[in-house]
Amino acid sequence: MAGGSLFQALCSPHLRRWRLLRRPWHTSPYPVSRRALASCPYRAVIFDMGGVLLPSPLRVAAEWELRLGVPPGTIRQAFISGGGDRPWMRYMRGELRPAEFLQEFGQQCSGIANSSVPVESFFSEYTSSQNAVPLPVMMEAIKCIRAEGLKTAVLSNNFYLPSGESFLPLDKKQFDVIIESCREGVCKPDPRIYKVCLERLGVQARESIFLDDLGQNLKAAAQLGMKTVKVEDTNTAIEELETHLGFPLRSSVPYTSSVRPAMEIPKEPLQDYLESILGTHAKGSLVLRQFSHGQSNPTYYVKFGDHHFVLRKKPPGKLLPSAHAVEREFRVLKALAQAGVPVPKVLALCEDPSIIGTPFYLMEHCAGRIFKDPSLPGLEARQRMEIYTAMNRVLCKIHSVDIQVAGLEDYGKHGNYIQRQVQTWSKQYRATETHSIPAMERLIEWLPSHMPASERLSVVHGDFRLDNLIFHPEKPEVAAVLDWELSTLGNPLSDLAYNCVAYYLPSHFSILKGLRDHDVHQLGIPSAEAYVQLYCDQMDIPPIENWNFYVAFSFFRIAAILQGVYKRSLTGQASSATAESTGKQVELIADLAWDFATKEGFRVFKELPTSTPPARPFSTWADPRQLPKRHYSGVASTPSSQLIVSLDGLPSRVQQLHHKLKRFLDAHIYPAEQLLRNYQVSPERWTPHPLLEELKEKAKAEGLWNLFLPLESDPEMRYGAGLSNMEYAHLCALMGTSLYAPEVFNCSAPDTGNMEVLIRYGTEAQKAHWLKPLLDGKIRSCFAMTEPQVASSDATNIEASIVEEQDAYVRIRCFKWESALDPRCKLCVFMGKTDPTAPRHKQQSMLLVPMDTPGITVIRPLTVFGVDDAPAGHGEITFENVRIPKENLLLGPGRGFEIAQGRLGPGRIHHCMRLVGFAERALALMKERVSSRVAFGKPLAEQGTIRAGVAESRIEIEQARLLVLKAAHLMDTVGNKGAALEIAMIKVVAPNMALRVIDRAIQAFGAAGLSNDQPLALFFAWARALRLADGPDEVHREAITKMELKR
Repeated sequence: MAGGSLFQALCSPHLRRWRLLRRPWHTSPYPVSRRALASCPYRAVIFDMGGVLLPSPLRVAAEWELRLGVPPGTIRQAFISGGGDRPWMRYMRGELRPAEFLQEFGQQCSGIANSSVPVESFFSEYTSSQNAVPLPVMMEAIKCIRAEGLKTAVLSNNFYLPSGESFLPLDKKQFDVIIESCREGVCKPDPRIYKVCLERLGVQARESIFLDDLGQNLKAAAQLGMKTVKVEDTNTAIEELETHLGFPLRSSVPYTSSVRPAMEIPKEPLQDYLESILGTHAKGSLVLRQFSHGQSNPTYYVKFGDHHFVLRKKPPGKLLPSAHAVEREFRVLKALAQAGVPVPKVLALCEDPSIIGTPFYLMEHCAGRIFKDPSLPGLEARQRMEIYTAMNRVLCKIHSVDIQVAGLEDYGKHGNYIQRQVQTWSKQYRATETHSIPAMERLIEWLPSHMPASERLSVVHGDFRLDNLIFHPEKPEVAAVLDWELSTLGNPLSDLAYNCVAYYLPSHFSILKGLRDHDVHQLGIPSAEAYVQLYCDQMDIPPIENWNFYVAFSFFRIAAILQGVYKRSLTGQASSATAESTGKQVELIADLAWDFATKEGFRVFKELPTSTPPARPFSTWADPRQLPKRHYSGVASTPSSQLIVSLDGLPSRVQQLHHKLKRFLDAHIYPAEQLLRNYQVSPERWTPHPLLEELKEKAKAEGLWNLFLPLESDPEMRYGAGLSNMEYAHLCALMGTSLYAPEVFNCSAPDTGNMEVLIRYGTEAQKAHWLKPLLDGKIRSCFAMTEPQVASSDATNIEASIVEEQDAYVRIRCFKWESALDPRCKLCVFMGKTDPTAPRHKQQSMLLVPMDTPGITVIRPLTVFGVDDAPAGHGEITFENVRIPKENLLLGPGRGFEIAQGRLGPGRIHHCMRLVGFAERALALMKERVSSRVAFGKPLAEQGTIRAGVAESRIEIEQARLLVLKAAHLMDTVGNKGAALEIAMIKVVAPNMALRVIDRAIQAFGAAGLSNDQPLALFFAWARALRLADGPDEVHREAITKMELKR
C-alpha cells in the first residue's frame, strides 16, 4: 500500500519495542546518526519563535490594525521605538508584569496613533489558539534535524502571560534547550543570551545555525561565529537550511534517519535487484533510510520511483544459531495472508547474500495507525476499549489458524513448547551473559520444575503486542500484524501472557511504557483479568489457572533478549544506536519475572491439600542458650523461594553458621558483656577495649565474618557469605541478643551500609582504598547526613554545601551529627549539595572523606539517654573548607539521593532483625528473673500480671519476627521496591515491640533493670533511638498509608 496522510506504519524488528519510549522534554527522542554528524559540520540548529516557528507578530498586528481601523504600523513602531527601556523590551526581559506592560504599551501606542489603541485586544488575538499554531513545514524540518542526530533549540524574545506561564505554544519534547528572554533577563540582540544558549547546548558558535526574521538579531549571531538564515519566506529558508546541513528537511519518513555506517548496504546491487523484480515499472532514483528503532533485524525504508517498500535483513557479524531468520518471516507472512490473518503483503525473498551482504525480503509499506503508548492518549474511553478488543480478536484469529490448511504443519516442533523455550532462552542468556544476575539464576532453576501439564498447539507470534499492530486509519480494526521473526508453532498462552506484560510495567518505565500506575477502568481499557477472560471466551477455553507462570516466563524471555541486545552492543552487532542502554534494564525485568514466579508458588501452595503439620522440635527460643543440639551437614544450597520461619527450614550451610554463632556467643560474648559494660563508663572508654579486637580475630578465623552482605549485592561471594536476606535475618536476630556481637562479626552499622555503598557504587580504586580495610575490620567508618538545623529525615533538606573547584570539591560551613568519635573511624561517607538549582532529588552528592582531612573538627560528643556509647559514639562535627579530590566522588554529581536510597537496601531491615534479638534476650532474662524471685509469698512467675506480660511479650515478638522475615523474603523474591510496604511496617513495628518487651523485663527486675548490671537499660535506650535513627515512625506511617490507599 502507498503511504497515506496518516503517519506511516511499517514492519520493524522484534526488538523494536525496546527503543526508549519515554524521555524528558529536553532530550532528543531520536538516536544519533553518526553519518549525519560525520558529514555535517553543524551540531545544533537554533530557532527564533515568532516569525520562524510561529506566524510573525508583525503580520498578526498588521491584520489586526486593518480590521480595527488602527493606523497601520502602530504596533510595529511601538515594538522598535523608545530604546532599550521601551515597554516592549522591558516586558521581554521580565521586568514588567502583564498588566503593567499593557498599560504602558497602550499609552505608547495611543501616542503613536493619536487615538486610543486597545492593545489588550491585539495580545489576546496574538496569543489565541488560532494564531499560536506552529508552522507545519518548520516542525517537520525539526523532526528531520533531530532524526539525523543534531540538537535543536528555541532562542526567543518572549514574555509571561497573565497566568504566570510564558507564551510557549510548542512541543517542548522537540527541543534540547529552550531559552526565553523573560526567564534570562536579557534579550536578543544582546550577545549574552546567544552565549547562554550555546553553553546549554554544549556546542561552539561555529557548530550552530541560527534562524531569525530580524536582521539585527542575525547580525549579533553572525558576529559570534554562528551561521545564520534569515526567514522571510519559510520555504526559501528551509531550502537554504537544507543546503547548509546536506540532508532533506521535507517529506520525512517517520522513525527513519540516515543509514548508520555499521548498517550500510550497497545501493547499486539493490537497485539492480529491484529492477529485476519490478521489470518495466522500475524507474526513478533509489532512496534508502533506516528505521531508528530496530535492534534485531535491521529494517530499511526503500523508495524506488513511485514504489515504497520495507526491507528487512539479517544483521552483520556472527549470529546465534537460528536467530534473525528472515526466511521464516517471509514464509509465515505469505501463509497467514492466505489464511485471512491481517499481515503486510510480502513481495520477494532474496537468499543470495552477495546482493547486499545478507539474506533479506521486501514487503509493502503500509499506512495506518500505530499506538506506542498502551494508555492510548488522545482517544476516548469507548475507542480505547474498541482498540483492545480488536487486538484481542486478532490474537484469537492467529491462534485459530488451521496449520495443516495453511501449510505450516512443519513450521515448528510439536509439543513441549514452553520447555524448549525455557531451554533456548536459558542457553541464549548463558551465551550472552556478562555478569551474574541472581533473579535469572533462580528463574533458570525454577521454570523447568513448574512446566504446564498440557499445552495446545497453534501458530504463535512470539512478540504480540500493541505497537506491533497497524490499525485502520479510522476504524478500530487491525490492518496488519507486524514483526514475525519469533513466530513458530507453540503454546498460544505464551502469546497472550506476552501481550499483557504492559499491564505490569509502570508508565515511566524507560524501555516500554506500561499501565501499572494508570486507572485502566477510568481510561476505558479492560483490566488484565478482563482481557484474559475475553480471550478465553473467544477461544472457548477454561480460565487459566497458572497464569502467573506464563507471565513469569514472558518476563524471563524479555530479560534474556535484552541481555543479548546488550552483549551485541558491546561487539557492535546490535542494529539500534540505543541498544547499549537496554542492557541496564535486564535485572529489573528479571526481578519482575521472579515476582510472578513467587506468586505462582503461593498459588500452588494454597491449593495443596491440608495435612497434619510436621512436628517442630522447638519454637523460636527466647534464651539463646536453650537451643537444642542437632547435627548439620555442610552442603550448600541456593536461596529458598519459600518463607522460612524456623531454623529447621534453612539450608544446612546456614544452619551450620547459626550453630557456630550461637556457640561463639555462649563461649565468648555473653561472658564478656559485664566487663565491656563497665569499661564503657570508665575513663579509658574512648580507647577500644583490646578484648573486642581479640574476639574479632577469633570470629574471622571461624568464618563468622561479613555475614551481612546479601547475595544480590555480592553474587560471586567475593566479600561475604552469600546469604539471602531471609537467611541472614535468622543470624542477625541471634547477633542482636548482645549489643557487642554485631561489631565482633563485622556486621555493625554504619560500616555495613557504607560497605554496601562501596560495593554497589564505588570505583575499583575506591574499593581498594576503603572497602578492603573495612571488610578486614582494620578501620571503621561513619555516615554524615544528619544536620541539627534541618529535618534530616528528608534527605532533600540537606544544607551542607559541596562546591566544585578545578581539582577538588570543597565543603563550606557545615555541621553534622554523626558516629565519628571512634579513633578507628578513618572514613566518612558525606552527603551534601552540589547543585541547589537542580531538581530536588538531583541536588545532593556523596563523597568519601578521609577523617584526617584538615578542616574537620569534633565540637562535642553527643549522648543517647545520657550514654555516650564510647568509643563509637556520635558527635557534633564541623566541616570547614575541607578539600577532597574529585576522584572521591561516589557515582557522579547529583546521585547522592539515589545512593542514599540504595544504601538502605538490605540494611533497611538489619536494625529490625537485631531488635527481635533485643526482645528475645530481654524476655529470656525476664523469665529467669521471675522464676527465681519471690514476692508476697509466691514466685513472681505465678503473679497474674507477670504471666500476662510474658504471654504478651511472646505474642509481640512472634508477630514482629514473622513480619521481619516476610519483609526479608520479599526483598529476596520481589526486590526492595516490591517489599517497600513491609519494610516500612517493620520499621514501626520492631522498635515499638522491643520497647514494650524490654520495658516489661525492666519492670520485672525492678531497680536492677535500670542499672548497668544488666543489658536491659542499653537495650531500651537503643530501641528508642532506632525509632528515629531508622527514620521517624511518622515518616514510615505516612509511607504505609500512601501505599495502602493505592492498593
